[in-house]
Amino acid sequence: MAKKKIAAKSTELDAKEFFAAISDIEKEKGIPKSYMLEKITQALVAAYKRDHEGITDNVVVDANEELETVRMFVKKDVVEAVDNPHTEISLEDAQRALPRAQLGDVLRIEIKPKNFGRIAAQTARQVIIQGMREAERGMIFDEFSAKEHEILTGSVTRVDERNGSVAIRLTSGSEFTDAFLSAGEQVKGEVIREGDRVRVYVVEVRRSTRGPQVLISRTHPGLVKRLFELEVPEIYDGTVEVMSIAREAGSRTKLAVWSEDENVDPIGACVGPRGQRVNAVVEELRGEKVDIIKYSDDPSQYVAAALAPADVISVVELEEGKSCRVVVPDDQLSLAIGKEGQNARLAARLTGFKIDIRPASAPEPPEEGAAEAPEEAVEADEEDIEVIE
Repeated sequence: MAKKKIAAKSTELDAKEFFAAISDIEKEKGIPKSYMLEKITQALVAAYKRDHEGITDNVVVDANEELETVRMFVKKDVVEAVDNPHTEISLEDAQRALPRAQLGDVLRIEIKPKNFGRIAAQTARQVIIQGMREAERGMIFDEFSAKEHEILTGSVTRVDERNGSVAIRLTSGSEFTDAFLSAGEQVKGEVIREGDRVRVYVVEVRRSTRGPQVLISRTHPGLVKRLFELEVPEIYDGTVEVMSIAREAGSRTKLAVWSEDENVDPIGACVGPRGQRVNAVVEELRGEKVDIIKYSDDPSQYVAAALAPADVISVVELEEGKSCRVVVPDDQLSLAIGKEGQNARLAARLTGFKIDIRPASAPEPPEEGAAEAPEEAVEADEEDIEVIE
């Protein structure tokens, strides 16, 4: 008995398969059917055009979801003499198909699936798959772009021993993506291993040819702000505002807070009962010191508070630019400046002021060379100032 020949499935347009796939994609990925139908029709037209060089924009696809049919038509003008058989049909041939056809009419002639070439059918499927990938990438981008400037927790999937970068799998809702935490965005001395759960700050989400690119950091000042929002209800609901943050990751952070409500102590709210709230943040930051100060519209009070834990005798605003001279007790000078100038440097970044710190025994700069900044002067460069909105 002769065996029946089975037609190659790749040359057939199986509408039921398309609609079934669309339904599955919508359920699993949340990609709307309308989006995928548009991609399918575009793909089929592109595939047919590629296989038929003379075809222009006279090919249309009718996808009927209710009937589960996908039909393709080529539109041709009814003419007396045919110059382009891809876009024109003679009156005689037109009336053979449709007796009432007249010159100048436009006929829609159905293209049967069997007329699709093998290459055209494969191309259509490839474009459809690409469309689905683009839709998935779009949904991932939308999901994670909504998480910009927020904290996400991810799982470490790989640690590159050569450059120190860490691959982290991030999940948000039903979407996930992989992001890379570069060595420069890691806290110095922090050890991250495969399998660890790590909290990261989403700095930015970008579109790229390979899909959404999520830029993450463990050193960004925004990480500290979001951690305090998680621990301090008064910050989360807006009763207490974080006005500015200056951070040297892994070492020290200065946080300026303020409340419009006179009955609320912004510093006390951040510290919490027996220091529980600030301690939770410090624990997440692996022991990084956090100085919480009260913001003030008065520059003198603000700068004096920013130099904590040092005591300040006086603060005088100077005429030249946004700068001030601070006088501290002699025994507090090194504390005000801090190890390697860190305390003064963070205070300058926090307030945005150039700070000239002087001991009480020599409150004024020497007459000779007074125009030059003394060794204890610390300037906040514009790019160093972190204002948290």
